[in-house]
Amino acid sequence: MSPYALSMLMSSLAVGTIVTLSSHHWFLAWMGLEINTLAIIPLMTKMHHPRATESATKYFLTQATASALILFSTTINAWMAGEWTIMNMTNPTPTVILTLALAIKLGIAPFHLWLPDVLQGLNMLTCLILSTWQKLAPMALMMLTSHQLNTSLLIAMALMSTIIGGWGGLNQTQMRKIMAYSSIAHLGWMILVISFAPSLALLNLLIYLVLTSSMFLMLMTLNSTNTNKLSISWLKTPTLAASMMVTLMALGGLPPTSGFLPKWLILQEMTKQHLGALSALMAMSALLSLFFYIRLSYTISMTSPPNISNSSLTWRKKKNLTYVIPILIIMSATMMPITPTLLLLN
Repeated sequence: MSPYALSMLMSSLAVGTIVTLSSHHWFLAWMGLEINTLAIIPLMTKMHHPRATESATKYFLTQATASALILFSTTINAWMAGEWTIMNMTNPTPTVILTLALAIKLGIAPFHLWLPDVLQGLNMLTCLILSTWQKLAPMALMMLTSHQLNTSLLIAMALMSTIIGGWGGLNQTQMRKIMAYSSIAHLGWMILVISFAPSLALLNLLIYLVLTSSMFLMLMTLNSTNTNKLSISWLKTPTLAASMMVTLMALGGLPPTSGFLPKWLILQEMTKQHLGALSALMAMSALLSLFFYIRLSYTISMTSPPNISNSSLTWRKKKNLTYVIPILIIMSATMMPITPTLLLLN
């Protein structure tokens, strides 16, 4: 792809998200979402492969359906309330339709089926953009309207997302599908607490962005697209392979990594809301995700490739690591000690 076209598409992605984040009018927010969708589709199809074309088609149809539902719900709300303000979603019918539309946009269960298939047909960079940047605008709209959304519907979708996100990733060998199911599970934790404590949902989103970005950047550096290629990652860059294990443990939510912080705070908030049974179910569903993260760590550290070099010096991948990856790895592992500060800010 031409650098000029790529820069224009990336600028359009940024503009679409910023328009949605800064808007108070529903029509302007909808326009930002549409700019986002139309800007990423050429990035999806730049590989000129049938799988990429299929992924772009699925993504376009899904996002178009969600955008139509958003426009439909906001039009009904404007007709009933007399204004297009984002913070004024008073009627329950358009609010439920809006919740479902944003769930389709984000890939929350039971509207998650498009996400693993779409990610599997794309390259790692586009998967990174789709899993991180494209979540910002719909999640911002959900946070703005969180005090008016149906709490029971959000809790049901959150529990379903964490269970499906953990269960769906158990039998996968492709890293892009594993990261897709990981995204579904993390989104479940976010929307669980969004109506009780939006600040915790924002904290969870930020940590999710850090962990997912570091994971995708490491996979791009190691050129690992499945678990078989992960088993030879220690031959290429041993330090990066060890760092990937730490990031996987953070994605699973093991202490003392950063991934434990949002789960701990969310379970604490749910207990304060007298939802002990729900907290127990969420904690048990997190074990499903933790299992395939531990399996990936085992593949990286304790399995040998089928053909081991006979030479005394193992060939290493000579590729300059950017400064972004070490910073993200450090943030993935060391944000736990700042918990008291975050609790004071909350």
